[in-house]
Amino acid sequence: MNARVTQAKSFYYRFQNATILQLILLGGVLGLAVLLASGMGYMPITLTAVVKTICANLFAQGGATTETERLWSVVVMDVRLPRILTSAVVGGGLAVTGVVFQGLLLNPLADPYTLGVSAGAAFGASVALLLNISLIGFFSVSAFAFAGAALTLVVVIFLSSSSGGLSSNNLILSGIIVAAILSAGISFLKYIADEQVAVIIFWLMGSFTSKTWPDVALTAVAVGAGFGVFLFYARDLNLLALGNRTAASLGVGTRRTTLLLLTTASMVAAVCVSVAGIIGFVGLLVPHMMRIITGPDNRKLLPASLLAGALLLLVADTVTRAILPGEIPIGVLTALIGGPFFCYIFRKRQMRSGATI
Repeated sequence: MNARVTQAKSFYYRFQNATILQLILLGGVLGLAVLLASGMGYMPITLTAVVKTICANLFAQGGATTETERLWSVVVMDVRLPRILTSAVVGGGLAVTGVVFQGLLLNPLADPYTLGVSAGAAFGASVALLLNISLIGFFSVSAFAFAGAALTLVVVIFLSSSSGGLSSNNLILSGIIVAAILSAGISFLKYIADEQVAVIIFWLMGSFTSKTWPDVALTAVAVGAGFGVFLFYARDLNLLALGNRTAASLGVGTRRTTLLLLTTASMVAAVCVSVAGIIGFVGLLVPHMMRIITGPDNRKLLPASLLAGALLLLVADTVTRAILPGEIPIGVLTALIGGPFFCYIFRKRQMRSGATI
């Protein structure tokens, strides 16, 4: 018996060390990708120059001394780095909310947009663009998008709530119904938009163009706070996967925890959508990819998905910004990449187990 306990502990510690190593490697690759992406674009900048420029601005090491170095500083610090960091933070946020939605709804096809959050954000942004609202300046469209997503979440929870608690089936059905209504509303707004329709369509396809440091700060605060909540309730999320009755018997306040995690995940997704537009497949694909590596334990899956989602969206944005001959909306690129790749994962797992995901 003692030998079995010792063997189990040894396996547990090896698994822990392997997970930590995976996170360190992912973090290192992500950091390197940020530096490399900062040097890629219409004006190529070497990795050494990028590091030197960032260090000079962060630690005020005398500043730029030549015209070229001053130009590098503007390009890296004011143009490229805000966009790069925003794409990374949004990718990480969408990935971790995908983990939470799949765990709560017990549906492997759930993603941050399952409850209609994206449709609500798109409707709010379309209204702001159509009416040319600029109450708070540059952030007016983002504010309306967030408000639309928040109101959509309230409606979905109201429709799906019952005396028996929040049912995953009711939540999904309510989200589909509300999203269908909002999609019809968006189509009507595009119909009456005339010359503004191109602006609305471009926003709906997602983009990180012209992102600034306030965008980085907004998304980083929202994603960081949400990620902290998710990690704190990671054990409860594991238990909820066993069913509400089993989780309640193990001390989980199922209704309160479910409502808190749903609200937090939806708000994180709403912030990401309000800043970047609708970007699909990141929250759906990344959790499945990381679950193959880390296993189903959300205490390990959440940080791995955060880093992998950030890396995936950063690479996709760098491809469309610096490699392709013309910049295409990031949402289009993620769908073109994520769709076939998810089909591959789906088919491979189906062939392996003889069942659906």
